[in-house]
Amino acid sequence: MLSIVIPAYNEEGRLAGTLKALRVYFSGQRYEIVVVDDGSYDRTAQIARSFGCRVVQHSCNLGKGAAVKSGVMASTGDPVLLTDADLAAPISEFPKLEAALARGADIAIGSREATGAKVCRASFRRKLAGKVFNLMVRSITGLPYRDTQCGFKLFRGHVARALFSHAKCSGYCFDVEVLVLAREMGLKVEEVGVEWYDMPGSKVRMLRDGWRMFVEAVKIRRSFAGASLLETIGTSVQGDTFWPG
Repeated sequence: MLSIVIPAYNEEGRLAGTLKALRVYFSGQRYEIVVVDDGSYDRTAQIARSFGCRVVQHSCNLGKGAAVKSGVMASTGDPVLLTDADLAAPISEFPKLEAALARGADIAIGSREATGAKVCRASFRRKLAGKVFNLMVRSITGLPYRDTQCGFKLFRGHVARALFSHAKCSGYCFDVEVLVLAREMGLKVEEVGVEWYDMPGSKVRMLRDGWRMFVEAVKIRRSFAGASLLETIGTSVQGDTFWPG
């Protein structure tokens, strides 16, 4: 059964359309949708429940990373798809991520920069900001991916829950932290070019959030510097904790 995790903050205007599209696309298949209402003060939770979604509610706004973690940890399916409430990457792109897992990847990350990607309606300023941030991420963390921040990602179920059980970043840089953890765990990640549309109403503010993401990326780098995975996240090869291989 597929789990679909959607972080949502004041998304009553867009969520219904997204849930309708998901219901049509996955008609006849077994799936669950977990909507995380991250402290919304509108009808986000009510709309999600009206579509039969599982709803996780935060009493206040904790940040996108915290919302995604709550959703992943509440999920029960395999694989686990992360997608944004605006469905900026159309759900018709899902088979591309699915194919990457079929080829042996543990994680497939949608990308606006990889071969085959198509970005629509994005302003030059938005594109430039994305390129600068991803160049910064590669420089700071050593990650090879050209786009870590696309909200369209597919994980094997046990991999998703293992990674997010150790994730600490509550803001927009959670993607970077999870990919660094995946590298430390020796997981296979495939970057997949997808179609992506710049939707109105984005919650990201380039200057304010860009600076916060830079600070978070530096903190992530420092948390792993000079330490082994065991020292950094306190895992053990014994017990129930996932360990590759």
